Amino acid sequence: MIRAAVLSLMLLSAPVLAQSREGFVAGPVLPDVGPIAPVDSDLPLPKGTKFKIDFDIAAKATPGTLSRQIETAARTLNMHVAAGVPKENVQIVLIFHGPSAADLLKPEVYAARNDGKANGSMEAIRKLIGAGVEFYLCGQTAAGQKITKADLLPGVKMSLSAITAHAVYQQRGYTLNPF
Repeated sequence: MIRAAVLSLMLLSAPVLAQSREGFVAGPVLPDVGPIAPVDSDLPLPKGTKFKIDFDIAAKATPGTLSRQIETAARTLNMHVAAGVPKENVQIVLIFHGPSAADLLKPEVYAARNDGKANGSMEAIRKLIGAGVEFYLCGQTAAGQKITKADLLPGVKMSLSAITAHAVYQQRGYTLNPF
């Protein structure tokens, strides 16, 4: 029984352990955030393809490091533009709730809540917002964690709730990113 559990854990963690940055290159929109791998894809993107993607962000980055979920959003923008989709046809919104709210905090607020550490996601968030990506914090999470709009990084917005934001963006034609 224990042997089977250990084998299961090894198999489940294998994709994470096997990932490497070798062969990844800088993306065309955000060259220093979200590196991409060139791929000989068998699924062509039809001319006129448009992406409207809604990311659900719940996990907090380790203090002082870049959130993998924020990096994935940057990679999503970079890889689709590199694949020929015009930048204006790749619309992304990130909706934060729960522990991930910390990644949206201004430097002084973040440091006060994270043993003096710097917000490792701050620069990526700034660049993504500059590239047109939208960031929302769940207002219910904010209330529960005593976060005000004044505590948020410039450009980060507040929604009534993460549930509300996801519903609104789905009605606007956005698909929910499954990971």
